[in-house]
Amino acid sequence: MDRILVFDFGSQTTQLIARRIRDFGVYSDIVTAETRCTEELLDGVKGIILSGSPYSVYEDGAPVPDKSIYETGLPVLGICYGFQRMTADHGGKVEALEKTEYGRSKISYVEDSPLFKDIPDKFVSWMSHGDSIGRVGDDFNVIAKSEHHTACARNDKKNLYGIQFHPEVTHCEHGTDVLKNFVIGICGAETGWDMDTYLKQEIEEVRQRTGDKNVLLLISGGVDSTVVGGLLLKALEPSKVHLMYIDTGMMRKDESAEVAIGLKRLGAENLYLIDASERFLSALAGVSDPEEKRRIIGDMFIKVQEDEINKRLKGDYLLAQGTLYTDLIESGKGVGKKAQVIKSHHNVRSPLVEAKREAGLIIEPLGKLYKDEVRELGRKVGIDDHIIRRHPFPGPGLAVRILGDITEEKCDLLREADHIFISELKSRGLYDKIWQAFCVLLPIKSVGVAGDLREYGFVLALRAITSSDGMTADVYPFETKDILEMSSLITNSVRGIGRVVYDVSSKPPATIEWE
Repeated sequence: MDRILVFDFGSQTTQLIARRIRDFGVYSDIVTAETRCTEELLDGVKGIILSGSPYSVYEDGAPVPDKSIYETGLPVLGICYGFQRMTADHGGKVEALEKTEYGRSKISYVEDSPLFKDIPDKFVSWMSHGDSIGRVGDDFNVIAKSEHHTACARNDKKNLYGIQFHPEVTHCEHGTDVLKNFVIGICGAETGWDMDTYLKQEIEEVRQRTGDKNVLLLISGGVDSTVVGGLLLKALEPSKVHLMYIDTGMMRKDESAEVAIGLKRLGAENLYLIDASERFLSALAGVSDPEEKRRIIGDMFIKVQEDEINKRLKGDYLLAQGTLYTDLIESGKGVGKKAQVIKSHHNVRSPLVEAKREAGLIIEPLGKLYKDEVRELGRKVGIDDHIIRRHPFPGPGLAVRILGDITEEKCDLLREADHIFISELKSRGLYDKIWQAFCVLLPIKSVGVAGDLREYGFVLALRAITSSDGMTADVYPFETKDILEMSSLITNSVRGIGRVVYDVSSKPPATIEWE
């Protein structure tokens, strides 16, 4: 099978590059930045991509690839840092910008290139960098520019291409076409990989990993864990699959009852519904730091699971999780050693979870996938469409949507407000147009008026974004009428919330969740 090799320099979007290539039907592998280009490694490889990075090429500890990459004769595409690395390695100059460049930037061609075949001039790219190309490397020609900087260059002698923007992110116009022109056009890779192939591989891997052991899945009822449950029940005998739902006290309104109904429809023989709300809320009392909240919740999940499973399941077992690649890379667990921690996910960075992972006791069938791929996989394992379409919900639940300390009163306020917001989106036909929507309870109060009385209520932020994979996101552009009516309905219906604001931040620079 033809494949493309992606060298990871620690970018938050490395897996997204590989994933875009898989969308073309071409298999892709990710390796660490320092991996040597051996004959075995390059077997079947049609092209190489160098990823972005949080580092500067001149910074101590910056990742440096095996220089023989440039001498393989294979087409090489450097993206952002990969372009800068390629430039520095060929005698060019990389300069620090006085002001970092994020977001949209218009690209104009200097000369024709197969990289931009059938792509109109002056398309809008997506930038995310603090350095730029001051002078291209030896034997490189500039083939495109942005408003301010060199955007693309190529070296015809060595078949090297460099681009300063990120074609892998959703918000880059024609970004997919740029990658396809490289993979299919320049590299000549043939298609032969799809989600059916991935499903077969994961089923076989789950069977091999499991052996005679039982598998326990902590299931939330959301898309990710439900898809894992469906995959496990497809791969294994139902008697070996144990599904445990833990009510933390920080779930959405009526969620526990809905989850119970949905899980029973999966056909699981072993289903445990645990109310541990008092344990979680007690452990979180007085804790405001978001990383500490995530750690406590992650550890408490494991403790509750161990206490409960000891009552029901004897012998060795494996722990399955609905961990996505976005969870891994935001938690600094991406491929390679250069990944940065954006925020710790409880199912990744919890010490107890890490100990189980290091011991080889965790199964994460979705660890190479993004949310939209998970939905596609879910349909193939027979998950109901209304679950597949459900907006993402964080594992820690409302705990990371309540800024500051957690109390039962705050959970109740947020539950009611969020229920109104989501219900209104559905009734207005907006829910399926939005990738994720939710409310955030802020740790501040503001003065308001109720009749002739002075009120002092919490401030609530509404968040609604459009995306396809969660790696980049834009704010959903509500009609003014909709946002005003929903705000009024919340403040009139939920006593204790006195003011509503709308979060208009994109990702980057913000993340989707606030904590």
